[in-house]
Formats: sequence, C-alpha cells, structure tokens
Amino acid sequence: MKDILKTVSKAHVVYKTKDGRRVPGATTITGLRAKPYLITWANNLGLEGIDSNKYRDQAAEIGTLAHALIQAHIQEQKLDTSAFSPLQMDLAENAVLSYLSWEKGHKLTPLICETPMVSENYRYGGTVDCYCMLDGKPTLIDFKTGKSIYDEYFWQTAAYATILNEHGHDVEEIKILRVGRDPTEGFEERSITDYRLPFQAFKCLLDLYYIEKELKK
Repeated sequence: MKDILKTVSKAHVVYKTKDGRRVPGATTITGLRAKPYLITWANNLGLEGIDSNKYRDQAAEIGTLAHALIQAHIQEQKLDTSAFSPLQMDLAENAVLSYLSWEKGHKLTPLICETPMVSENYRYGGTVDCYCMLDGKPTLIDFKTGKSIYDEYFWQTAAYATILNEHGHDVEEIKILRVGRDPTEGFEERSITDYRLPFQAFKCLLDLYYIEKELKK
C-alpha cells in the first residue's frame, strides 16, 4: 500500500526541466510562507497533553489515504487499503463520503489527474489533483483535508493552473474542496475564476526561493 500511496503523494515527486535541471514543487514554495496559526494549534494540543508531531503525522496519513481514495474513485481504480487500521479507514471514508455527496450534484469528466508537470517559463513543478470538465467548464479541482481553507491554497492552485495554461490547457475556474476527516470538520467549497493575483503571490515566494538559493552559494 505504501508504494501505491507514494505515486499519489506530491512530496515524493522530483520535478525537472527539459534540460534536466531540478526545480522545486509548488507545495515546497507555498511552504515558505510563515504559518502563525500552526503555533497556536500546536500550543493548544500541548495544553491537552497531545504530542503535536504524532497528531500531525497521523492526520497527514489519514489525509493521504482520503486523497488516494477520492482519486481512485475519479479514475475508476481500486486501491489496496490493507495497511491501514479500521480507525484510519473510518476517518478517511468520512472525507470520501463528503466528496461523493458533492459530486452527485455535478457532471465531472476527468482529463488530467495526478500528473506531474513542470513550468519551463517559471522553473517549478506541480502535480494537479484533478483537471476536468466540470458541468461543461474546464476546471482545476484541488482536494484538502483539515479544518480550514487557507490563502496559500489558492496560491498553490494558481501555480498549477499556470502550468496547465503553459501546456495548452485552459482553466476557467479553480475549486478547492475541503473534505473533513470527521463530521466535526465538515465540508467546504471555495472557487475563484481570476487567479492572476494569487499567482503573483506564489511568484513572490518562488523568487524568494531562488534568491535564497543564490545567497547560499
């Protein structure tokens, strides 16, 4: 199962330009932004006697499983889940059920799913969750698990949309679907059609990445 999950995990993808030069992934770039809300989150867990690192790793594993199950459904594939505990499966399936409930109200035809791509123009890579025709409109969908949708998610998806544009694929709308891992986290959908400013925010972080890289030489 772990090998299967690696194929859908952006953290394990190595992006290279046509001339063989390694470039960062969009997730790495958005990770450069300071996240003060994580400090508060970790502090609150500590006050409850919970190890934030273990909690984060467990949540990440459930999120990865939920993501893989949704992708398998969209691509009409089966996924071996034998390596996961019943509790992990229950939590991941909550996210899947939220997605399936949303999907019932739409017509979705997948075009590109979990395909690593590279921007030769800006020198970064990204793996699109789902580029599809959604209700007749070319749409980029990104799946998130957790409790909130943060600004940098739009920066990241704007970067994916820009890569798709560079490869000749029009993106009329970006949708972020937050599929909670338990009923308390719920479901949330947010959309944008103009992603120029979010991409500019991403580009600032990308520039910072390459400036810091030069300074370290």
